[in-house]
Amino acid sequence: MKIAVVTGASSGMGKEFAYQIDRKYGKLDEIWLIARRKERLMELEKELHMPARVFAMDMTDDSDMKAFADCLKENNPDIKLLVNCAGYGKIGRFDEIDIYEQTGMIDLNCKALTLFTGICLPYVSTHSRIINAASAAAFSPQPGFNVYAATKAYVLSFSRALNAELRSRKVTVTAICPGPVDTEFFDIAGSKGMKLKCSDPAKVVTKAIKDLSLIHI
Repeated sequence: MKIAVVTGASSGMGKEFAYQIDRKYGKLDEIWLIARRKERLMELEKELHMPARVFAMDMTDDSDMKAFADCLKENNPDIKLLVNCAGYGKIGRFDEIDIYEQTGMIDLNCKALTLFTGICLPYVSTHSRIINAASAAAFSPQPGFNVYAATKAYVLSFSRALNAELRSRKVTVTAICPGPVDTEFFDIAGSKGMKLKCSDPAKVVTKAIKDLSLIHI
């Protein structure tokens, strides 16, 4: 069974990845949708032509991650495409934002992404693809966006190194690094009165997957 797995699929770029994979890669058998908000995932499932499985789970919860690992072991799928989009950010000074919200960014953006990738990797076959959502904020320190930018620097570094390590398996790892994107991100992050020019998520995702035709499905 050849599948795509998308985290953060209930909104934003994760949801857009699900839409575009559904339209463009009909040879896949299923798409697995991961997010906390079950109702949104169920709505998305109804909109897709490809068979989908919904996993309403908290990626920072070890028991949820173990349950997903058990599901992989039971089904033994061939993961042709893994898209890690789950994450969030908060805008503001480090000394002004609740410390648990900031360590929560590390837990989800870094730890959960790393753990989920490791859980999925044994099922990722030759000529497959991993896409990790990083950010333009990854390239330099960002005062006022401190911890979020640091988490995305981690995602970028991790993705580059993993791409080199998996080259012998002919698995490609890409970190996408857009600037502000027109999603629900800033509903959570806040904007602190900033006027931001946001990109269309559909265009960002289209660019990210333009060479997916190289995947042997």
